[in-house]
Amino acid sequence: MKGLIAVVALAWLAGCSQLDFLQSSEPVAEGWTSWTCDSEAKVLWRYTDAARKEVDVRLGGADKVYRLTLEPGAEGSLYSDDMLAFHVKGEEGLVYWVATNDLIGRGCRAD
Repeated sequence: MKGLIAVVALAWLAGCSQLDFLQSSEPVAEGWTSWTCDSEAKVLWRYTDAARKEVDVRLGGADKVYRLTLEPGAEGSLYSDDMLAFHVKGEEGLVYWVATNDLIGRGCRAD
């Protein structure tokens, strides 16, 4: 009977590993820089080109990626589109919604 229980347990564990039940649910963020803001908002971002004229930004653990373009004349680097703005100055940043000017987070720094 103990042998049967052991075989069933091993089969169950093997099945779970195939279904990713034992794997982490966190998305892999290779190539992304992870920052946390003073509001506890999580921001994942990365440059999309060597000239640093565009960035991809993900908020929190969301799958939606915002492609933002460098805006001229800002102190630091301001990237935006018609929805989201991401301002990088030195080693910290600021993220806000463009249309409503609602702040998502300031004082964003690397984790």
